[in-house]
Amino acid sequence: MKLDGRRESQNVEDRRGMGGGKAAGLGIGGIAVVAIITLLMGGDLGDVISVVSQSGGITTQQNYEPTPENEALATFSKQVLASTEDIWTAYFRQTGLGQYKAPTLVLYTGSTSTSCGQGQAAMGPFYCSADEKLYIDLSFFSSMKKQLGADGDFAYAYVIAHEVGHHVQHLLGTLDKAHQQMAKMSKTQSNRMSVRIELQADFYAGVWAHYEGKSFGSLEDGDLEEAINCAQKIGDDYLQKKSQGYAVEESFTHGTAAQRVRWLKKGMTTGDLSQGNTFALDDSQL
Repeated sequence: MKLDGRRESQNVEDRRGMGGGKAAGLGIGGIAVVAIITLLMGGDLGDVISVVSQSGGITTQQNYEPTPENEALATFSKQVLASTEDIWTAYFRQTGLGQYKAPTLVLYTGSTSTSCGQGQAAMGPFYCSADEKLYIDLSFFSSMKKQLGADGDFAYAYVIAHEVGHHVQHLLGTLDKAHQQMAKMSKTQSNRMSVRIELQADFYAGVWAHYEGKSFGSLEDGDLEEAINCAQKIGDDYLQKKSQGYAVEESFTHGTAAQRVRWLKKGMTTGDLSQGNTFALDDSQL
């Protein structure tokens, strides 16, 4: 993905080294993968905390010094965020959706406070609608490569664009409405709603990629394959089979590998937000 010379977003809070830091036991990479699988298998935040505690937890890091690789990832993340700002601002204006309000990217290490509770590196990248911020411990990208075999700059960009996709859902009222409905549902029903939320965020990431390539010509040979590989490796069925040898459909919260790839590709192909209403479809149509 060619981003040389592109601007970096100013909507960034750099908290690296300010909170929790290096991980003991499994290490941040290992903890992140185990915790993500815990969530995908139907666990909640309490289960994740338990996993982290049993693994040795996350300790405070002293005298934090970002590595050159970490600094390069920070720059890249700011450039991708800037791209989402440009693309979504133009899209909102051109389609009559109003003024796009950009989210804030928070870079942190280990743990950090959010309006949605205490954020942990073990949770992976996440979006908090209460403060309209997306949180990333950049070590997650190393985890993607080492633990899941998902690598490449466009794969990393897809992860960021997916979280921005949740912000778009929030701005359009979709995310908050879905969360309100989930609070009244059974665990299985709530999981099904969560799958729709996540697949739509994948679709929105694809819409961003559609216009990023069209407007800036930044996509290179192999970029699409990187994103597809990433989407496959973070599918519920793939992660559960990797963890326990089989998948439990009722516990899916993000969608299967095939579903995630399908909606990402649909967004990239159409570039049309109106074609991403995952909430209007039956389970068999997802």
